[in-house]
Amino acid sequence: MKKRIITAVAVFGLLGVILYFAYAQTAAQNNVKHFTAFFAVEGEAIDQNNDMKKEIARLTGADCEELWLVGQSKESALNSYIVSGEYPDFISGDTSLYEAGALLPLDEYWENYPNIKNYLTEEQWERFRRPDGHIYWIPQFGVTHGEDVEVTHSGEAFWIQTRVLKWAGYPEIHTVDEYFDLIERYVAANPVMEDGTPNIPFTILCDGWRYFCLENIPQFLDGYPNDGSCIVDPDTLQVYDYNTTDTAKWYFKKLNEEYHKDILGAEVFTETYEDYLAKLSTGAVCGMPDQWWQFYYSIQNAYDEQGLREQGCDYVPLPITREEGIANQWHVTRSAELDSSTGLSITVSCEDIDGALQFVSDLLEPEIIKLRFWGEEGVDYSVDENGLFYLTEEQAKRWMTSEEKRKHFCFYSYFPRVEGKLPDGINAFSLEYQTTEFFKNQPKDIQECFSAYGVTNYVDMIGNNEAPGAWYPMYSYTTSLFANSPAGQVRDRMDAVKHKWLPQVIMAEDFETAWEQYMEAYDSCNPEIYYQMLQLEVEKRVKG
Repeated sequence: MKKRIITAVAVFGLLGVILYFAYAQTAAQNNVKHFTAFFAVEGEAIDQNNDMKKEIARLTGADCEELWLVGQSKESALNSYIVSGEYPDFISGDTSLYEAGALLPLDEYWENYPNIKNYLTEEQWERFRRPDGHIYWIPQFGVTHGEDVEVTHSGEAFWIQTRVLKWAGYPEIHTVDEYFDLIERYVAANPVMEDGTPNIPFTILCDGWRYFCLENIPQFLDGYPNDGSCIVDPDTLQVYDYNTTDTAKWYFKKLNEEYHKDILGAEVFTETYEDYLAKLSTGAVCGMPDQWWQFYYSIQNAYDEQGLREQGCDYVPLPITREEGIANQWHVTRSAELDSSTGLSITVSCEDIDGALQFVSDLLEPEIIKLRFWGEEGVDYSVDENGLFYLTEEQAKRWMTSEEKRKHFCFYSYFPRVEGKLPDGINAFSLEYQTTEFFKNQPKDIQECFSAYGVTNYVDMIGNNEAPGAWYPMYSYTTSLFANSPAGQVRDRMDAVKHKWLPQVIMAEDFETAWEQYMEAYDSCNPEIYYQMLQLEVEKRVKG
């Protein structure tokens, strides 16, 4: 226990430890099992006496104190745990924790927990087996039972504010050139916001592992989906390196041109993730490439407090490719994007393994899913004569209040969930995915934008695609490569080269020379070793 306290102090500070013990004492008094979890992402803590959390605890006999990244990197937080050898009960499992011996093999325990064992098919679970033959984590997202329901685009896209589209009369924007041309014209005509804040034409998140917002765009511009580490030709199954394509050179030359027009600022290459979110929270950024989950939830409070929606600062995705005639695949059916490289794990420090597994199993029960993602019937949502869930005007206001979310709603958002429709076959598992509620609960600027384009949701705005093949997505393989493996070492060298050279290429006065130097440095990493392994993995997955 003493070592665990020291670790908690190192990772979360003294205040976190005080809150931990206060919460644990309350749980013990209520005869509720108390667990802890650490998720290596930024998150928002809910109130200690959250209404829905207490109700879920009453029904399941357990609760969990969720801990999130605060002012540090994922790597440093995980290293603190690994060095100490003491962990919370649950953690976002990955290869580094597996290599450290921090995780329990879940498949040795799950026979008594069919909700967990049957969460995926046997074929799907096989993707999660580590080299020792065991399964150490459970995917939290993208697992659908029954009919899939999608209205949001949570993946990557070129995003643009509704005010920019409205100013131009809601034009059809399909290419990179059209996208930048619109932003340039808008900022020239509207250099500042209503309060005098200078508009920021375009930005890119480049901090740490999040630099994929900068480097992986060429795959999408050529009409391929987010395999994340390579392009796979669906007809030949040949793996290609998107870093060296003609489109890659063309795109970064385009960014070079935009940089020299002052459309893209040099500060993006040194900004932290927190700097980036603060910039977006001003409402001044007209557009950027990013994944929805990485920015949307983090800027909502600022948008509410500053009235930025009324100014048309909300973002929508555009179906951008390099040129007309290329069909985009920015959005692939969510259930196809099963990421086997990470998930919820139980650690070796957990003193009640059965209790922890039971808690996860209970969170997957349909009635608990409803409490997590809909709340309490009659209070947080209503039901019509046909069994369809809906919100009254008063209920809708509660869902939009950040204080209410802290005090009342408990999503356990990084614990596994069953997506798609509830067993009733009528309602989506979550309010966020309820088609009939989605459009009417959108901000007015989003509603106006959707109506102008003849769509009712974000997926329709960008287009939907089925999975291209059994290999998809390849990033689930590449992110789980061992760092000391030959392919893992090459991957890390390539990443380091891209981190160093792409900013130089974009800011260079002589683009062609800078690009040649970048390619020389990239080729010296022996990328063929990495792509040979990816080719073998594609063939393995296709063969099943």
